[in-house]
Amino acid sequence: MSSLSEHSARPILGAWADSLAQVLESMTDQRPAVDWCVLPAQEAIPADEDILWWTQGFHHKTEAEAWVATSRQTWEYAGTLTLKAAGLETSSPEEVKNTWLEILGQWLSALARALTSHAGSEVACQAGAEQAPSERPAEWISVTLCFGETRLSPIAVAFSPELDAIFHTPPSSAEDSTETGYSEALVHSTESAGTPANSRTMDLLLDVELPVSISFGKTQLPLKDVLRLTTGSIVELNRGVGEQVEVLVNHCLVARGEVVVVEGNYGVRIQQIVSRLDRLRSLR
Repeated sequence: MSSLSEHSARPILGAWADSLAQVLESMTDQRPAVDWCVLPAQEAIPADEDILWWTQGFHHKTEAEAWVATSRQTWEYAGTLTLKAAGLETSSPEEVKNTWLEILGQWLSALARALTSHAGSEVACQAGAEQAPSERPAEWISVTLCFGETRLSPIAVAFSPELDAIFHTPPSSAEDSTETGYSEALVHSTESAGTPANSRTMDLLLDVELPVSISFGKTQLPLKDVLRLTTGSIVELNRGVGEQVEVLVNHCLVARGEVVVVEGNYGVRIQQIVSRLDRLRSLR
């Protein structure tokens, strides 16, 4: 396996590490400083820390994987900061962890797009899981975030040989062989809500059916009140008559609008596509 510290890999890795700051800034309105380096496994992954492992699948001609090890201090700080930016002052550990995994997903998607640009053929993200590698690679990328004077524990990232090989393939064009070129590709991948026009993966997904539902509101009731419900009972929801209803796709908030009547049927006129922060608020 070629070394990740070689010149051919550094432009992609440097731009990708910086893209984590862009992802966090878009979700927290704070841009952390980012430092990165290549370290052996015994230095990159402290044995005495509570580590959250994530295995991310990729596909490029064959299956590949990346492994991310994040200390509790780092994922709790970043996840809590993101939820507070979304207006959630108190959050459960599970909500904080899920928020960090969403940040991680966006960061790893940016890597796939940068490698796609480099290789000239699609590198697609596959399913991921909270799982450590069966055998730890010898070489790891150590990424450190600093929010002002708060320096977080490093994030350790390693790649399978199949993914590592893409870093060392000749770039698809001279334009993509510079760190600036990779930075521009990563900025587009983290800031743009659109999908690349040539994405074969997205073409395959366009006919997938997803459940769409409309939420008029919700409430919480003690069990004793639930047992008293009968025909004619009225349950008061947490949304006023004049407020917008929520459009949920696969149980995820995507838009808000007003109820209308279309040829005798209820419908919803979309008035707002929700932001990423609004989507995070809907986790509660």
